[in-house]
Amino acid sequence: MNEPTALSFNQWYCMGEQAAYVRTSKSPGGILDLLEVVRPAGDMSRPALPEIVLYEDLLGGSRVVGNLGGGRFDLRSEKGGLTLAAPNFATAAVMEQSHQLRSLAFSMDKWKGVLDEATEGRFSFDNSFLYGRVFDSPAIRAALRKLWALSEEEGAPSRLLAQAAGCEILAELCRIGGAQFTPAKGGLAPWAKRHCQEFMRARLSQDISLDELAAEAQLSPYHFARMFKQSFGVPPRIYFTQLRMEKACELLALTNLTLTEIAFNVGYSSSQVLARVFFKHQQLSPSDYRRAVRGQSGFVPGALK
Repeated sequence: MNEPTALSFNQWYCMGEQAAYVRTSKSPGGILDLLEVVRPAGDMSRPALPEIVLYEDLLGGSRVVGNLGGGRFDLRSEKGGLTLAAPNFATAAVMEQSHQLRSLAFSMDKWKGVLDEATEGRFSFDNSFLYGRVFDSPAIRAALRKLWALSEEEGAPSRLLAQAAGCEILAELCRIGGAQFTPAKGGLAPWAKRHCQEFMRARLSQDISLDELAAEAQLSPYHFARMFKQSFGVPPRIYFTQLRMEKACELLALTNLTLTEIAFNVGYSSSQVLARVFFKHQQLSPSDYRRAVRGQSGFVPGALK
């Protein structure tokens, strides 16, 4: 491995000569860096950076020569193909054709503890056999599509979304690498469920993290996330969105707050973001919901879908 630079993966791409190639960049709380680049053929080598980076090739069909930390390779890229680059390694890669890549960078500072706990120390990305290989994983591709879609829908990925997606993708990478994530045992204690609900309701307007929620239950984030799902039937991120929609419905029905004010009250950056999320959950717009619950169209408000 090489001595890493002081820059993160996201900073190196967005602050230097590579910035012109960046199409999308999102970095929620330093948990994950999401990046999409469109580049001409040529050298795409980079210095040693502290993150492990997962790449998805959106076009395929190009010859690629280089080293991502697992030895020299010479291969033809595949559309939808996945590749992993090692942390703290100066990668080398030359592509013969123009290409479009999505990448997901995991900060080792943020994720090493989760990996160690989730696999009981059985797996290390310091010597992963995946580096520089093109491999296929429908589960990871589906998780990436979902992450990008939700990031666009919500305007920016929340910390809960980033942590949930990160755990899902790392679990699959560990499985491919031969170390399963250990399963959760049982749900949350009644007092922990109550504390979590109270905490989430009190912080609807904020970007809460899995770490903060886990602290309410006096558990590690990894075990908390799985125990939460067993107790509530859905992951923390989905439950938090359901609480936000419940509150939005209440404010639409009982107040004259503007849609922008309601959006801020339930943690969204604009009325447009609120409208996208609200329609997905209620199958009608916030304005239509407000008119309906105030007696028009014979609509009878019910439980959240």
